[in-house]
Amino acid sequence: MTRLPLPSDAELSPRQKEVIEMVKNGPRGGVRGPFGAWIRSPEFAAIAQDLGAHIRFRSCLNDRVREIVICTTAASIRAQYEWFAHARIALEAGVSAETLEAIRTGNKPENAADDEIMAYAFATELLNTKRISDQSFSQAVEMFGEEGLVEIVGACGYYTLVGLTLNVAAVPLPDGEPLPFPE
Repeated sequence: MTRLPLPSDAELSPRQKEVIEMVKNGPRGGVRGPFGAWIRSPEFAAIAQDLGAHIRFRSCLNDRVREIVICTTAASIRAQYEWFAHARIALEAGVSAETLEAIRTGNKPENAADDEIMAYAFATELLNTKRISDQSFSQAVEMFGEEGLVEIVGACGYYTLVGLTLNVAAVPLPDGEPLPFPE
């Protein structure tokens, strides 16, 4: 059971209702994941959902690269629900099950596309060391451009926020779904 479930309509302030409608009517099409927690601070929820909508739906990164970064972030912080949600999206985007399993188990993907390997390596270095070497910086700019590099950093940061929120709120997986990371 989640620690911070979505409040009932009767418990919501007018601003909370407005933000929930914004999320429902946006590209996500529904309120789930971290929004039960975030809605307790409706201004924060509005800002976070807008940033997330950019990263998820308007990024200059292709879908495979974006999902590699998100799944690498989820694995880094062992965010069960985030992995559950985005591993499926990654598969639909064309990321192989072999690549996802490597990421889930903390191994470098071996037989992935060059941009996927670079996205994984960059995100892993950033999440593990909180820095990027000059070599990694140069390689990422060469492959993704400066805009793409900034969006990879932004995706790591945003999905760290999402994953930590999900972990703190203890958002459960749907019934019958196995935990991707042993507790």
